[in-house]
Amino acid sequence: MSENQAPSSGSGRLNTGVAHNARVWNYWIGGKDNYEVDQAVGDQVAGMFPVIRDVARADREFLGRAVRHLVEEHGVRQFLDIGTGLPTLDNTHEIAQRSAPDARIVYVDNDPIVLAHARTLLTSTREGATDYIDADVHHPEGIIERASATLDLDRPVAVMMLGILNFVLDTEKAQDIVRQVLAAVPSGSYLVLTHPTTDPDLGGEGNVAAMEFWNENATPPITARTRAEVTAFFDGLEFLEPGLVSCTQWHPGTASPVTVPQFGAVAVKP
Repeated sequence: MSENQAPSSGSGRLNTGVAHNARVWNYWIGGKDNYEVDQAVGDQVAGMFPVIRDVARADREFLGRAVRHLVEEHGVRQFLDIGTGLPTLDNTHEIAQRSAPDARIVYVDNDPIVLAHARTLLTSTREGATDYIDADVHHPEGIIERASATLDLDRPVAVMMLGILNFVLDTEKAQDIVRQVLAAVPSGSYLVLTHPTTDPDLGGEGNVAAMEFWNENATPPITARTRAEVTAFFDGLEFLEPGLVSCTQWHPGTASPVTVPQFGAVAVKP
C-alpha cells in the first residue's frame, strides 16, 4: 500500500503521517498493508535491533502453534483474540476452524486500519462463528460484555493476548486487565500471551534503544518487561509445558529454534 492509497473503509480515521505498530508489524512479516512512513521506521528499528523481524515472525508462528495445540490437544472451541492486529495468512479463526469447524472466535482491536480490514476476519465455517469488536484493551469490562454475544462464557475460552500488554505502559494496570478478563471466563479457560523483554538471557538488551526510538517516532508507545513481570500476568494460573520461554521455544516441533527476546506461554485457569 503506497502513501496515496488508503483502505477502502474507515480511512477517515487513519493517520498515515505517523508510523503505527499494526502497520509496521505487518511490514516486518512481509505484508502489504503499510505506508512509507511505516517502512522507514520499521527499517530504522530493524537496523538498530536486527532480530526484530525474527520476533515478528516468531510471534505469528507461536499463535499458530498455540491455537492448534489448544484445539487438538485440549478441546478448546472458543477464542477471544484481544489485539488481533492486521489480518494476514492463517488468522486465529482459520487455524482453529481447520481442526474444529464449530470453533467460535471473537477478535478485538481498536486500530482504525484493522477495523478497515475487519471483514477479512468475519469469514467462518457454517458450524462456527467469528465476530469483531472495535474496543480498547484498557476497558476489559466492555470487551467481555460484547464478546458474550458470540461466546458462551460459561464454557472455557482461550484468551489470546499476543503482543498487546506491552502497549499498556502501567504494569499494575496491565495486570488488572488480565485479572478482569480471566475472572469473566470459567475454570478450564486459557491465557495465551506473548510479550517483549529486555532480559539479557533472551538477547533483549537491544530492545532498550529500539523502544526509545520507537516511542519518539511512532505510535502507540511501547514497553518491555522482565521475566518476573511477565510471569506475574499468570498469577493463579497453571502453565502448560514448557512454561514461560522465548516464544520460538514453545512446542517448536522438530526445528532447533533461535531464541528471540519475546516471551511466550500458555496457562490454564484451574
